[in-house]
Amino acid sequence: MRATPGRTPIQWRKSSYSGGAEGSECVEVATDTPNVVPVRDSKDPHGPVLTFTADAWDSFLTALKQNELPTV
Repeated sequence: MRATPGRTPIQWRKSSYSGGAEGSECVEVATDTPNVVPVRDSKDPHGPVLTFTADAWDSFLTALKQNELPTV
């Protein structure tokens, strides 16, 4: 998500689930955007951003917290 003139810049926060050696697995989320939840790799802040609906993001977090995600 790119900055739009006249709009407040997106405030990113690092996920509390990010970890790894020296922050090698860092995910950032912005929750101050209406109707979507942007997600990006903190090591590549100018790279691609995935966007999810609020409902889809909530479903993902619920599955994550309940350990319901498939393993690879």
